[in-house]
Amino acid sequence: MRQKREDVRNVAIIAHVDHGKTTLVDELLKQSGVFRAGQEVAERVMDSNDIERERGITILSKNTAVMYKNTKINIIDTPGHADFGGEVERVLKMVNGVILVVDAFEGAMPQTKFVLRKALELKLPVIVCINKIDRPEARPDEVVDEVLELFLELDADDAQLDCPFVFASAKAGTASMDADAPGTDMEPLFETIVNYIPAPEGDPDAGTQVLISTIDYNEYVGRIGVGKVDNGTIRVNQEVVICNHHEPDKQTKVKVSKLYEFDGLNKVEVKEASIGSIVAISGITDIHIGDTLCSPESVEPIPFQKISEPTISMEFMVNDSPLAGLEGKYVTSRHLRDRLFRELNTDVSLRVEETDSPDRFKVSGRGELHLSVLIENMRREGFEFAVSKAEVLYHTDENGKTLEPMELAYIDVPNEFSGAVIEKLGQRKGELRNMGTISGGTYTRLEFSIPARGLIGYRGEFLTDTKGNGILNTVFDGYAPYKGDIQYRKQGSLIAFEAGESITYGLFNAQERGTLFIGPGEKVYAGMVVGQTGKTEDIEINVCKKKQLTNTRSSSADEALRLTPPKILSLEQALDFIDTDELLEVTPEKLRIRKKILDPTLRKRAAINKK
Repeated sequence: MRQKREDVRNVAIIAHVDHGKTTLVDELLKQSGVFRAGQEVAERVMDSNDIERERGITILSKNTAVMYKNTKINIIDTPGHADFGGEVERVLKMVNGVILVVDAFEGAMPQTKFVLRKALELKLPVIVCINKIDRPEARPDEVVDEVLELFLELDADDAQLDCPFVFASAKAGTASMDADAPGTDMEPLFETIVNYIPAPEGDPDAGTQVLISTIDYNEYVGRIGVGKVDNGTIRVNQEVVICNHHEPDKQTKVKVSKLYEFDGLNKVEVKEASIGSIVAISGITDIHIGDTLCSPESVEPIPFQKISEPTISMEFMVNDSPLAGLEGKYVTSRHLRDRLFRELNTDVSLRVEETDSPDRFKVSGRGELHLSVLIENMRREGFEFAVSKAEVLYHTDENGKTLEPMELAYIDVPNEFSGAVIEKLGQRKGELRNMGTISGGTYTRLEFSIPARGLIGYRGEFLTDTKGNGILNTVFDGYAPYKGDIQYRKQGSLIAFEAGESITYGLFNAQERGTLFIGPGEKVYAGMVVGQTGKTEDIEINVCKKKQLTNTRSSSADEALRLTPPKILSLEQALDFIDTDELLEVTPEKLRIRKKILDPTLRKRAAINKK
């Protein structure tokens, strides 16, 4: 007999990147009394890992729970960035409704559309929270119209269209049902959640069924499966069977050794949990996302949607440069292999494949940011390795034609820069679909359909072309026939042709040839890229050149040599910059760009053979 559990609500917060989801969760936690009076609380408390805090983005979905009156509200904070869409897709199976957060100035953005489509497909009720209404340029009424248009475009049904709108300022900790009357606290949002989001239902007397939607990992207890109890009750020491909707033959008997529920930011041990509870289960080594834990008497896996396929890949390989092994703690292929396969424990959108060489692995993900976050995490853990340029993953249709992944790019730029952007994206096989003005006519909004490989390495150029004033958002748009060759980089590299330490005198002579990436006193080796030249071909230079001492003195010879400060590339900029014949050497201390073939003679021979 199915029944509702009225004292629980399960809700996910979804939004475009930077629209204020995590700040909103902060306020819900504070106002529900999770923190004691006077407790010091970090801002964006849900963004727990270092990279999330530094970049101000959410990468992993997080669970928390708050009490409002007598109702426990389980809240899942999800990422807003398209590259981490896999995180959003799967957690929606755990909840009975979503809060869609939309910026009161920016309005509905591409990622808003992506996450909303996923929620509507699962027939989840939606509460729309128009956030940042205290921004001076906020336009809440227009944004409400934009959101409703988006609902219509995504074929929402009548019940979903009749959704409540809450107007909030997450930073100020206020919410109200009226855009013109600011609230004093978050109570209107709490009330809307309790009244509008349906209570979870299930059959408490049926066999146990728990669908695992997220995997956490802890060094002490290993893998922790997080999921919602759909039917029955789950208890500590209970014997259950792991089964999977996509692999019906695979079944394993296991024992639940520890069971937790969420309370605020902590996991609290419990003896048992019933329908509607979101639980964390530890002690099961072979548990994966999409698995269902069932009673041995009634083994019935819950259907789980296939996670979207990766669109981009890179090769991770053992570092074999002359400076290999000097800065990293983990440098061997065994270390690299173990670490990459360990990442698969928690990241469902990632794919790792072995290649014909034991020192090289093909890693595929949802976008450049997805892979660069993995590289940055590994680097901080002490790994040293090299990566190749990102390449897109092609498909072939039934007629043998090559298909490539396409992206929809939405670009907001000040009017004077729109020409430069259209020209650059045109060269990269972009097709202008739509063009209009926003923000009272001072900004142009462009909509392009462009191959995913056309956007590789473009973000840096985009920021330069728009003087940092442009906003570029992309969302995956399926596969389409191959659009032809694209020339990524028009400038060549400055390559060091001898090993040693860079000297001011050598750098001073080299800087006339282009922009340098290194300063004096840095270790270099033959084949290492030390800068970028304005010409199309590569130039070899000697940055270790010393000034020859002579007896002759002249008044101008001993003047101090002035060096232009080098351009220090971040990880993303370096990944954007490298060409197909180059590698990025990643160590805990340095990022070095190098040619795949270090020997200049062999490099020239390879270039001739290629032609």
